[in-house]
Amino acid sequence: MLSKMDPDERILSEPTLVEQVNRIAEDLGWGSSDQIVVEIGGTVISGIHQGDDYNKKWATPYGVRKYNKDAFIVIKNQTRDPFEPSMSPEDLKPGLTDTE
Repeated sequence: MLSKMDPDERILSEPTLVEQVNRIAEDLGWGSSDQIVVEIGGTVISGIHQGDDYNKKWATPYGVRKYNKDAFIVIKNQTRDPFEPSMSPEDLKPGLTDTE
């Protein structure tokens, strides 16, 4: 018995980046309604204003972004972010005052 493959079906090839991310999102239980954010880490933005005669080989003009050789991407699920604002000592232990 012979079977035919769909044109989109691949044999013995690595999954694409999108397929890998989808698989990880499924493993983590992320849903299509979750707010997903992709950010780049390992970058530098110049915060120094350079004079007109600066050394272009070593200095970077103000506001220019450079990507380090070890730059990376971060995929965050903002919907499931466990962030809670910090609490004051009074909020943590009600009833205590500075004199106790």
